[in-house]
Amino acid sequence: MGVRNFAAKLSIIGELFFFLWKNKRWWLIPVLVVLVIIGLLLVFSQNSVIGPFIYSLF
Repeated sequence: MGVRNFAAKLSIIGELFFFLWKNKRWWLIPVLVVLVIIGLLLVFSQNSVIGPFIYSLF
């Protein structure tokens, strides 16, 4: 299973991954992962009890 087959199965995320891999932009992958994690943390913490504690981290 090559990188192209893996990318084809994941649609937009896979295309982004394949673009970064093909153009040797590996350093962008950790940046994108951190941005996605922070975004998910903010979205899931809005309606929870621990929301104020998470917002104090930023």
